Amino acid sequence: MNSSSGRALSKIITIVTGLGMLISLYMVFVFAPTERTMGDVQRIFYFHVSTAWVGMLAFLVVFIASIAFLRSQKREWDRLALSSAEIGVVFMTMALVTGSLWAKPTWNTWWTWDPRLTTSAILWTIYVVYLVLRGAIEEPMQRARLSAIFGVIGFIDVPIVFMAIRWWRTIHPVVFDSEGFDLNGRMLLTFVVCLITFTLLYVTLLVQRYRVEALTDAVRQLKQQLEEQEILS
Repeated sequence: MNSSSGRALSKIITIVTGLGMLISLYMVFVFAPTERTMGDVQRIFYFHVSTAWVGMLAFLVVFIASIAFLRSQKREWDRLALSSAEIGVVFMTMALVTGSLWAKPTWNTWWTWDPRLTTSAILWTIYVVYLVLRGAIEEPMQRARLSAIFGVIGFIDVPIVFMAIRWWRTIHPVVFDSEGFDLNGRMLLTFVVCLITFTLLYVTLLVQRYRVEALTDAVRQLKQQLEEQEILS
């Protein structure tokens, strides 16, 4: 795929994502029925689960890209891991915030050290440290290698977060189990549309962030070449 085709595809994805967001907002606040027990506060669920899903998806991409970098030593994979990690931290932050907004009227507390919440907070911390680590190491290849190792090890917490409500006693609600989703038809449709839309948003942001990092690398290389030419002259 050439650069013009790539830009065209990126524009299409961006437009589809924008339309998906509008549709999702309509479905969350108008189409989906009000939950009988929790009332309108239940509508936060659609954003909370979607952002949590994207956060863990982003960390999965970091995991895969980190392994690929360690095998190939190609900067492209390190660039992808960095871009996905930054987006993942943003979405996990949103998941923690929306979860707290839902918890206050439901559990009468902003936060509780429930297994799902605790492991999620640890996951967020792991990838914040990942970004801090990258900023602390100046040598590019050393930074990429150590970050890749950290990205692989840090992913261990992702399945733990997912399984926490199944392994331990928890007050966190289970969205789906072996018997299916605990949602009626319109709620389930709204939930699926939100998941798809937020996934498209992740893809859109990832493409743009990767491009920024690629341009940053190109500028850095050009600057280095100019400095070398000045030294030789």
